[in-house]
Amino acid sequence: MAPMLRMKSGDPNKKIGEYLGLAMLLPISTFVGYGMGYGLDKLFGTHFLYLILMVLGTASGIISLIRELS
Repeated sequence: MAPMLRMKSGDPNKKIGEYLGLAMLLPISTFVGYGMGYGLDKLFGTHFLYLILMVLGTASGIISLIRELS
């Protein structure tokens, strides 16, 4: 993921867009992990992959959020 550019403090719309992207990063990555796990569970007939991939998606979202904020 490309690093976000720091915007000038005078444009509030750009700041809203930046913070909205950061706010949606964690829920979206968790949902994507869950969706992939759910699909693989249906494909392979298992009942645990959704939990594993949901945790991995959440962890990747946290790591990405920390990288963006540093």
